Amino acid sequence: MNKHFFGDTAVLLGRSLRHITRSPDTIITTAVMPIAMMLMFVYVFGGAINTGSDSSYVNYMLPGILLITIASGIAYTAYRLFMDMQGGIFERFQSMPTARSSVLWAHVLTSLVANLISLVVVVLVALLMGFRSSAGVLEWLAVAGILILFTLALTWIAVIPGLSAKSVDGASAFSYPLIFLPFLSSAFVPTDTMPGPVRLFAENQPATSIVNTIRDLFTQQPVGTDIWIALAWCVGILIVAYLFAMNTYRRKIS
Repeated sequence: MNKHFFGDTAVLLGRSLRHITRSPDTIITTAVMPIAMMLMFVYVFGGAINTGSDSSYVNYMLPGILLITIASGIAYTAYRLFMDMQGGIFERFQSMPTARSSVLWAHVLTSLVANLISLVVVVLVALLMGFRSSAGVLEWLAVAGILILFTLALTWIAVIPGLSAKSVDGASAFSYPLIFLPFLSSAFVPTDTMPGPVRLFAENQPATSIVNTIRDLFTQQPVGTDIWIALAWCVGILIVAYLFAMNTYRRKIS
């Protein structure tokens, strides 16, 4: 690793964060859609959905909304990368004595910061809507850790179209299936209410294990094997996406 990696990454991270502070509408836009979904599901559909739980529906569906928030936010990572590629920023940095991978890591860490802010906003709105949790500090830290891992995994996925897309729309379009994924999970209704093939998919995709783990942590219920499945999904996706992203980056700057 280049000895200047951490210093270069910190400088480039500051550059990216300044761009966000100058246009906070990206964070606001990221949070608006999940909040609108939360309002619709709780106040329009919530009364008609039987989750088999005594707690309020906002408690049940918040974990899924948090995943949708992250999936919405990473589209901006791909967009920012695409604009930097088109603007020749990468070539400019490569002509300077900077660590090559620091450019990508700055974008990834910016995505992490922006998404964490959006997640906090969504949780605050959920509290206003009646969300309550008996979780202690350790449970909240565990939830934060899982969400951070999930954000990093999806962000490295976002790096790939951000580097290789041919248009702005192409750079961000990949996020739509990821936003839709929690709808085919236990995020909004129990999976046992779904027809056979849909239930089979729902019970064996990453969103379900992550949602179930976060929901159990919020209610201080035993998490069982779900937490290990969730961690395996997050770490596995993170490693594969990182390797593909770095390979794409090397081909682009070679």
